[in-house]
Parts: sequence; structure tokens; C-alpha cells
Amino acid sequence: MTAPVEEAVRHVLTVPVSDEQLAEDVAVFLAEGLVAGERVAYFDDDTADLVLSRLADDGVDVTGPLRSGQFQLVPQEFTRAALHAPIDELAGLMEQNVGDALGAGWSGLRFSGQMDHGLRRPGGVVLDEYDRLLDEAVRAHPLRALCVYDHLRYPDDLIATMRALHPAEPPAAPLHDDSLLRITTTGPARVRLAGEIDHANRPQVRRVLARLIDKVVRGEVGEGTLTADLSALRFVDVAGAVSLVHAADELPVSVLLRLENLRPGVARLLERCGAGFAPQLELVVRERHPLCTADALGLAAGGQGA
Repeated sequence: MTAPVEEAVRHVLTVPVSDEQLAEDVAVFLAEGLVAGERVAYFDDDTADLVLSRLADDGVDVTGPLRSGQFQLVPQEFTRAALHAPIDELAGLMEQNVGDALGAGWSGLRFSGQMDHGLRRPGGVVLDEYDRLLDEAVRAHPLRALCVYDHLRYPDDLIATMRALHPAEPPAAPLHDDSLLRITTTGPARVRLAGEIDHANRPQVRRVLARLIDKVVRGEVGEGTLTADLSALRFVDVAGAVSLVHAADELPVSVLLRLENLRPGVARLLERCGAGFAPQLELVVRERHPLCTADALGLAAGGQGA
């Protein structure tokens, strides 16, 4: 999981190399705001389902915050309209939203979103001008912003410009990220796999696990257990499942490979591939109930009408 941003830094940039990193960084940022008693908002432009799914993977239940108005999911049409509003109107809109959040009893406002639509239509917001305006607003109000400029949607020259304008960027040092699968360290003997395992990245998964297992075997970390959080692993092919089972089969009797927060479908595949016959392999299944964008908007609308 991405490390929390330093408390004093309230205007932060992230440059994801994959949608898995985008969801990871945004979900952490929004969840921190919910815990801090801030109103949080996500401006959707085709990525809300991804973020909502990652929040569910992280165990963050947003149904209550959606109903109470603490979590606001801004629909795609409003996001795109804002990106084509005059720049001076945006300043007033941010000030108004901060005032609304404080008036509703929240400690501040925190937001993120996808803004690449502004690149695809003449007359859209000039993003560097928007960012300077946002930086001024952050300095003047209890406001936090995570700006997302990912390599999948923005040109490299614009990313370089935006990096120069932002005071901070969360550190990102994945063990592996190939845009399909992201592997990150979450503790001395804990890793997280997010995305999909197939023939293209199966050898890399095995190499990463082998390095970590070697540290556990030598007693450097883990007290005999390597834990892999698979809550965000959506898919694994049969060969990938067999490889995980074989990795456990090859462990000494004093070492355990623990796969936790498995989605039921992934767990069933592992069982069919022999997980039940691998004594050094432990599976922990967790049901998950992610919201889709439409359901999230419906909850928010119902809460406002209550």
C-alpha cells in the first residue's frame, strides 16, 4: 500500500504506471480522509468503478459515508463540465465546496479525480493554470488534493511539467508492475498482488515470491510465514494457480505460505489445482461487496433525500 503523505503536504501528485497503482493511490488517499473526518470527493471520468473496487478490497465500507454526504462521488458529466468551465469560476467553486464541507460539520475537504478529458476537447482547462489555482486554494483553506497524471492518459512532457509544479509525490516502489499485475510490499514478510496473473507475468510472480520465501526460510523476516494479500487479485490462470501451489509444496516444513483475503473464485481455482494437498499453504477467503458507480450515486442521492 502507498505510504501516507506527510501531514504538512496537502497538494500531492501521483503518476501511476498502471490502473492498479491509480486505484491503490487514490483509495489510500480517500480512506485517510474518511478516517480524519474530512469530506472526501472523487471526480469520476471512467475510473470510479476501479476506485470503488479497490476501496472494497482495502476493507473500506463507503456506504455510510455516501449516505451521510461525507463521501461524494461526482458524476462523469459534472466532472467534464467543470473541466470546461472558465478558470475564474473554478476558484469560486472550490471555495464554495470547502465552505459547504465545513458547514456540514466535516473538518475539511479532500478530493481527487480523473481530469484527462480536459486534454481531449478544445477550450478545456489548461491544466498547469488549474494546478496553480488549486495550490493557492490548498494554502488558504482546509483542503487536500491528490492530482492524478498517469502514463496511460497523459503525455510525458505534460507529466514532467506537472511534477515540477507539485510540492510532493507519494513514493512508489513496487516489487513488480507490468500494467496487468502490481506487487507491493506491505510489511517485512507481507506482499500484495493486485490485478491479474497470466502467462505474461507468471515467471515474475514466482521470482518475487521466491526471493521473499528465501528471506523467511533464512529467518530474516516473517517468523516462518510469508503472507500474500490477494484481495485485489481479480484473475489467475490455471498455470498461475498451479505455480502458487507448487511454491508452497517446495517449502520446508517450518515455513508457511499464507494467501489471505482471497476472492471466492480464485480460492476455488486454487483448490482445484491441489491447494488442499499442500500442507504449507493456507488459504483465507473473504467475501467482498464492492459498489458500482451507479449504486454509489444511488446511495448518495438517497442520503440527500432523507
